[in-house]
Amino acid sequence: MEQQEHHSTEQDLRQFRLNKLERIRARGDDPYKYAFTRTCMIGEARAAFEEAEAKASDGQSAGIPASLGGRIVAFRGHGKSAFADLRDETGKIQVFLGLNQIGEAAYAALDDLDIGDFIGVHGMVKRTKRGEITIFAERYEILCKSLRALPEKWHGLTDVETRYRQRYLDMAANPEVLDIFKKRIQLIAAMREWLADHAFYEVETPMLHPIPGGATARPFITHHNTFDCDLYLRIAPELYLKKLIVGGFDKVFEINRCFRNEGVDTKHNPEFTTMEMYEAYQDYMGLMGETEDMLCSVMETVLGAATFTYQGMEISLARPWRRITLHEAIRQYAGIDLESTHDRDEAAKRAKSAGVEITPAMGYGKIVDEVMSAKVIPHLIQPTFLYDYPIELSPLAKKKRGNPALTERFQPFIACLEVGNAFSELNDPIDQRERFMEQVKLREAGDDEAQYLDEDFVTALEVGMPPTAGLGIGLDRLAMLVTDSASIREVIFFPQLRLV
Repeated sequence: MEQQEHHSTEQDLRQFRLNKLERIRARGDDPYKYAFTRTCMIGEARAAFEEAEAKASDGQSAGIPASLGGRIVAFRGHGKSAFADLRDETGKIQVFLGLNQIGEAAYAALDDLDIGDFIGVHGMVKRTKRGEITIFAERYEILCKSLRALPEKWHGLTDVETRYRQRYLDMAANPEVLDIFKKRIQLIAAMREWLADHAFYEVETPMLHPIPGGATARPFITHHNTFDCDLYLRIAPELYLKKLIVGGFDKVFEINRCFRNEGVDTKHNPEFTTMEMYEAYQDYMGLMGETEDMLCSVMETVLGAATFTYQGMEISLARPWRRITLHEAIRQYAGIDLESTHDRDEAAKRAKSAGVEITPAMGYGKIVDEVMSAKVIPHLIQPTFLYDYPIELSPLAKKKRGNPALTERFQPFIACLEVGNAFSELNDPIDQRERFMEQVKLREAGDDEAQYLDEDFVTALEVGMPPTAGLGIGLDRLAMLVTDSASIREVIFFPQLRLV
């Protein structure tokens, strides 16, 4: 393997590799094989060798045969022998390539290999004299010639913009990134398993909506050519899932993407993954207990423990989680009372006295939400349920029994991150129409995130929906927690970036 790459431009490096590619083909070898039969993964080979070694009566093992495939991530030459580090998704193993073992022609052909190439190796897995588990190659074959160099070994790929734009390069250069996404996959699998074990049916609902509904957000707009009409990428599956409850399902859930035409920051990406579940004959308090059970079960499955550290904060999932009303939390952390008034100007005055910036366009509900974001959420480090939200913030939730100014709604918070949203679902079609009309007034007043009137959903409620509770969980934010990631972009394979 030639070492001149380190002193050349990127264009020169690619040309060096193209020259090697031609030499490989000139020898009659195919640098892009169709397949390679592995006897096992690298991690499995290491484990099998250690097991055989432990069982050996003399404390040593003669080795085990293996055929391994992976990407070369390091290479060291030593005269008549060379060492390479080979990596697949399960781990890394050293490869010994000796002149006497693989032959002169194969040894000379090592000059045409580069870091980043994929090779297959056949040989015995043993320990070197220095104690490192190694596959001693009897033969090797190139499986894929890489034409672009991986980032320099000791510094890796650290430029954030490049990491997100070229996630394939990020994962190839930084093995810990692959581990982050494996945890994300495990998280979603564990949640699916919990829901299946609790008799929920997984369903699929449309991504293209004639009316953007189910959440308060600005939608993306597209156009359907055949029907000659505008459609919206869904901001939430909620209304369709509740129609399934109307139709006769008792427990449904969907794990899928939502799209919101909003700002991008460490907690928000325009395209994100949610789990939404709806359960007939349940209310928000019953669902709160189920949510606690599900989140504890799912996170403990991935973490392997009931405690973890997130961005320096020690978090315990120990039950029961704290439960506190939103207005009580505002009194505790902001030092003001917003429950005793529904006058917009008085609420604004009290919020400003607590140091919260309020704009003239904010109504009462927005003011409460702003105070919550600025003064309450930063204190919600340990798992906490905030519940009983003002009706202005919850157009799809049932009014609280005994207090129609509030709704039966809760949100779980962990490590200052909002991870979900849940209600006792509004099933009174007359009340629902009135709530929609209030949202329409907000839109007419300039609130482009307010909801639209959805006549078909009101019609569905008129057919009749049993008492129902619904929950949405932000899976990207849960993934942030279990991987100790400060930004949502770290846990989305291909986050949205500004076009260049």
